[in-house]
Amino acid sequence: MSEAAVAPARREAEQGVATAELRRTMVDRQLRPYDVTDVPLIEQFLAVPRELFLPESQSALAYSDLAVTVKGAGGRKRSLLPPLVLARLLQGAAPRLGEKALDIGGAGYSAAILSGLVGEVVALESDPELAARARAGLSALGAGNVRVETGPLEKGVPAAGPFDMIFVHGRVESGLDALFAQLTPNGRLLAIVTPEPGAGQQIVRFERQDGRAAGQLPLLSANAPVLEGFEKAPAFAF
Repeated sequence: MSEAAVAPARREAEQGVATAELRRTMVDRQLRPYDVTDVPLIEQFLAVPRELFLPESQSALAYSDLAVTVKGAGGRKRSLLPPLVLARLLQGAAPRLGEKALDIGGAGYSAAILSGLVGEVVALESDPELAARARAGLSALGAGNVRVETGPLEKGVPAAGPFDMIFVHGRVESGLDALFAQLTPNGRLLAIVTPEPGAGQQIVRFERQDGRAAGQLPLLSANAPVLEGFEKAPAFAF
């Protein structure tokens, strides 16, 4: 085989090694020092290439410790949470094999992480372009236990429920009632909210027990843009 024929494969292999090193650096510097201790979760962060879920023009930002904003059709925007915030959000749900998760607005990357931690994942995107990119990334990974649905984020996917856990990847001001109704009787929902006036934004785990609300547990201070569909209703003006 000629050197010219071997070169592309060599470049691809070298790129794979380089991105694997970037993922390890991300885990060692961004996750491990800040109480991300779940071993299967860490292994998923090491295994899943984040750049698969970003436009090629933004691939250099894949392992940044910041949120990455991606655009879909018609200028719609989605903010991928910083790796630490995402890791603490997922770890806070204590996912287990055999469970079913609904992943809302994660642009495919969070669903890919979850695919190795639970039995089934339904990823919901409202934007067809973002949904298509998520499907392509998941297909490249061979994540056969994830399916991507397209529809209004705040409505969830009731036909696919109930879900043991629901993740909302962004700040929520209102509109969680429809999602709570899609949880199993002992399910949990995690989102970034302001739990009380003046408290600041936090990742909060909402719990159910025997089908009833069973309290909420703040996990980490975290800032994020309001996720489409979860905006506070405008006040009525006379």
